[in-house]
Amino acid sequence: MGKPGLLDLENHFTFYGAYHSNPINILIHTLFVWPIFNHALVLNYGYAFSIFLCLFYVVLDKKDGSLAALLCLACWVGASFIAAKLGYSLAWKVNFCSFVVKYQP
Repeated sequence: MGKPGLLDLENHFTFYGAYHSNPINILIHTLFVWPIFNHALVLNYGYAFSIFLCLFYVVLDKKDGSLAALLCLACWVGASFIAAKLGYSLAWKVNFCSFVVKYQP
């Protein structure tokens, strides 16, 4: 069991799942969240943010958080390769367009 309050991994994922239950939102995240993490396997802001999230998840719950951390790092690696193929400028344009589409009423 996770810790109560802010450090409760189960509540964190429940909120995340409820927030991302819209089919269009799921599609946008599946296709366009990758470029957020940035270029091919370099130590940049995407890497730093990924490490922060990994540590956050492990602090929430050691067992389940370790799996979440592994998935987060896998996303960073995948995003890095995709962003490297797209190029920095196009990756951020794709990312920006995904947010514009996502937040339309």
